[in-house]
Amino acid sequence: MKIKTKMLKAGLISGLLLAASVAQAQVSVMLPANPGGGWDSTGRQSMAAMNKAGIYTGTVNYTNRGGAGGTIGLAEFQNKAKGKADELAVFGAITVGSITMNNSPIKLEEFKPLARLTAEYLVIAVRPDSPYQSLQDLAAALKENPGAVPVGGGSAGGVDHIALSLLAKANDADASKINYIPQAGGTETITGIVNGTLAAGISGISEFQQFADMGRVKILGITSSERMEGLDVPTFKEQGFDIELANWRGVLGSPDMPEDNYQEWISRFEQLNDSDAWKETMETQGWEPFFLTGDEFGEFIKAESERINEVLKDSGLIK
Repeated sequence: MKIKTKMLKAGLISGLLLAASVAQAQVSVMLPANPGGGWDSTGRQSMAAMNKAGIYTGTVNYTNRGGAGGTIGLAEFQNKAKGKADELAVFGAITVGSITMNNSPIKLEEFKPLARLTAEYLVIAVRPDSPYQSLQDLAAALKENPGAVPVGGGSAGGVDHIALSLLAKANDADASKINYIPQAGGTETITGIVNGTLAAGISGISEFQQFADMGRVKILGITSSERMEGLDVPTFKEQGFDIELANWRGVLGSPDMPEDNYQEWISRFEQLNDSDAWKETMETQGWEPFFLTGDEFGEFIKAESERINEVLKDSGLIK
């Protein structure tokens, strides 16, 4: 009888351990972009660091679904993940404008705001022999004849486009008349700057830094609030333009995610932010910490949506 009791207890413990393992194996992460990009890296690297730190060690199932600034993947996530636990999606600043630009039915306020994780600040670069040797020079040219100053960057309505629109607006130029030319990627933007088809280019600092170090481009300014350590580049604010803009990335929980599960994931991301594993990851990737969770993150998303949509209207991209 004692042997049977021990066997039953052993079976019960094994069953509980198996159940816990199965529960952890259900986590799914929507990456609304193609493999290899910033959102893809953010999702995979954050979960890998969480695993390394022992915060969450279960299996993670990833789905890549690129297109339309993340709205295709998020729309699928919104429909399939509603009300489910352990369903996460990566998104970022680009999503906000893309929703409006693509007339997407997505409403970010319906998702659960888990954590804003990282940011990359934007820079404007020109050829070293450019007639625009300062941000003031470029802003003045945009005001005098915006169509004559072709500037390249990411997708129309994205953070690069918004940064240029804010610069024009800050100098009383007509943001709807700027000559913004979307590029396929940072390499294409650099090529355009170097060969002279672009008067300037805008992108994340990581895209331009190596070319600046080689002397192929000159960086005029960065959209951070303060100068970045190890980077001899003045901020927009230093040069008289009250502009701060980050290409931030974060994580959403599914619409109607169970409250206990929502709080559990907030706690996990808070632990992640404090972990050495994540700090090492950010340093390796060249990411800046930009951490915020829960309701405060939700308020940030709301404010950012209002700001970006206002800029898109000023730029004539939406009515």
